[in-house]
Parts: sequence; C-alpha cells; structure tokens
Amino acid sequence: MKILTKRRAIAAVAVLAAVGATLAVSAGVGQAGEDHHPSWVGTWTTSLTEASLGDTSGSKTGFNNQSVRQIIRTSVGGDTVRVRLTDEYGTTPLSVGHVTVGLPTAPASPNMVAGSVRTLTFNGRQSATVYPGADLLSDPLRFPVPALSDLVITIFLPSATGPTSWHWQARETSYVYAGDQTTNLSGANPTATQTSFFFIAGVDVKTRDASSSVVVLGDSISDGFGSVVDTDTRWPDFLANRLKSKDVDEQRAGGVLDESLSGNAVNHAGSEIGFPAIGHNGLARLDHDVYADTAVKAVIVQLGINDIQQDNDTATNIIAGLQQFGQQLRQRGYTAIIATLGPFEGYPSWTADKETTRQSVNAYIRANHDFDAVMDLDAALRDPASPSHVRPDLDSGDHIHPNAAGAQLLANAVPLDRL
Repeated sequence: MKILTKRRAIAAVAVLAAVGATLAVSAGVGQAGEDHHPSWVGTWTTSLTEASLGDTSGSKTGFNNQSVRQIIRTSVGGDTVRVRLTDEYGTTPLSVGHVTVGLPTAPASPNMVAGSVRTLTFNGRQSATVYPGADLLSDPLRFPVPALSDLVITIFLPSATGPTSWHWQARETSYVYAGDQTTNLSGANPTATQTSFFFIAGVDVKTRDASSSVVVLGDSISDGFGSVVDTDTRWPDFLANRLKSKDVDEQRAGGVLDESLSGNAVNHAGSEIGFPAIGHNGLARLDHDVYADTAVKAVIVQLGINDIQQDNDTATNIIAGLQQFGQQLRQRGYTAIIATLGPFEGYPSWTADKETTRQSVNAYIRANHDFDAVMDLDAALRDPASPSHVRPDLDSGDHIHPNAAGAQLLANAVPLDRL
C-alpha cells in the first residue's frame, strides 16, 4: 500500500472539504444569512373551465384579431418569470401572435410603466400554437417581478379562437382591444371589459424568497365571490400577505395559488346543472389544478358546502369524497389541509336538514385522520349567538360569503406551521 505524502494528504483533505461545502450549499441548508439557490415557484394560478353555454363574458364566441390585457396579483416575487398559457378546453388550435408582460402604473390599472414591457417567447419565437387540451409554457424571461403586486399580461390573438378556456369569477377586470396592442402602454379605449380570465393558467418566478407554494382548491368562498372587484381581498390574497410577513428562514412556503371555482363541489360538476363554468368535480380537478402547478408542497381543500346547498348531497357521500382528497394528496407527498364548512343560514337554499348535514361533515373533518391539519373556517365565520349564521360584521351580505374582514380571519385560520 502506498503512503500519501504530506502534500498529497493536505490536498486530499482540501478536496474533501470543498466537496462537503458544495454539497451543503446545494442542499440549501437553512442557516441564518445563507444565500439560498433560486428555484422555480408558482406565484399565481387560476382554474379554468370550458366556455359557458350562455356565452357569458363572450366565453363561447372567443376572440378574433384582438388583444386581451389581464392583470394578475403575484404572491411571491422573483427575478425571472415564465407564463403558462392553455387551450385546455379549446376545440381548435389556439394561435398566439404576441404576448407581453409589464408593470402597471397603479394597482389594477391597464396602463403600463414605460420601459417595463417585455415580450415573452416560446421556444425562441414570438408566436406559437397551443393545441386543444394542451398547455404552452413560455421561455424564462429575466424580469423583476415584485411580490404582492400586479403584473400585466397582454395576449394578442390574431385569428378566431373559438370557445375559450376561461375563469368565470376572476374578480379582476380584463380589457379587450382591437388588433395587436401588446406593447401599447396605454390601456385606454378598450372595445370591451370583462371580469374573467382567458387562456392564462399560471405564472412562475425564479426566486430565493421561497422554495414552495400552497394550492387553495376551493369554491366561491376562496374564489372571492362577494369581494370588491380589483381590490385583491380574497382570503388567499390575505394568506399571501401573511406568508410574506414571515421571515424567510422561518417560512419557506411563499407562493399562494388560488385554484378555486365559484359553485365548485366535491362530487358534482357544473354540467349537471347546465353551467360548465362551475367546473368538473373537485377530485377531477386534481390533475390540472394541483399536480400541474409548480413547487407545490401543501394543498388546502375548501370544498363541500355546494354539495349540500346546491346539490343536496348526503353527509356520507361528501365525507367519502373528502376522504379521497386526503388519501390521494398524501399518497403523492403533499401536506393535505381540510377546511370546515361555513355557516349559511339566511342564504336562499338553507334548510334545517342541510344544516344537519353540514354539522355531520364538520364533525368528521374535526375528528379525521385523513388530513394533516384542519383550517376551521366555520369557527372563524360563525356568529357565537347563532352558530348557523355568518357573524354579521363578517358577512358580505348574502349570508354565505365573507367580506374583507371575514376573508382576513380565514387567512388567519390557516396553520402556517404546516405550510
């Protein structure tokens, strides 16, 4: 056996030390002051559905030689961005002529800051085709995306799109213009405005500020129904604010991805009542609305109340569906959080029998072992003097959806230590 010389031994030790240091950095060990490697994290998403049978918001007619300017609110910030477009529910290939990102001159404004507008490319090209049922991911673009801020995305659609893939209750104003207006700083004089999203499925950022995202898979309570349009006062927005207020070394989940659909249910689809904009049943949404999202660590399931008030389903059926959520999410390695069902006496569909069903489902949720944690939405919103009612100061006015104060309490009810 050869004996190492002193010089060779010192060199070997130095190499081993260097390798050890490299491995420690690569692993992203959470030491105070460490410069974590940037990673792709979802900063925004929306759940899309097929066009409305009644052509609501022009969803069935679609667009032709028009630009659609949409304003999305980020959760986590980064220095590089990519955008995911989709023709998930399209019937023909979707031609995309030009897509830009820019910063608004003010919150919710369609006017963009001079010098901020950049073109997105797809495999190095400005134009692209999205095939029916498919997504299209843009090339990464070096672009500073601020956290908890608005980002303007303008899509030029040069030819007839046919029925759209859209999100009905965006609670944000989208602007439609004639021709290619992707680089026009002015958002004035749209030919139409809608409060829906079209063809845009998600936005990712490369960031050191967070390593993962949380998906909210919910119904209108999480979709922000009852909130004021263009104010970003859904409870998932407040959750993003809450996460951002945490120190990076304490809390590494920064992205909040709101994959909620007004009217959505655990076991029932919108097609059952003639309105596809409600979407597929919640379990059927897992593939595209959870598994396809970027760097997701945890999922909050906020579904079930529509199975009761809209579909008159039994507690047994609802519980069976919720059990499947817990089992399927955990089997794939996600942290699964379940929300209790909120009060709704005073809403037109409420009955005493439905209240009994709600209480039975909540009893299961609070005692179950199918999920990793519980978000007690019911406790946050109920009136202590009349627990089947939403507390008056938290009520948006329809006795089921919270106002901004109620939404803040829902965000506060999320157990951050499980994210």
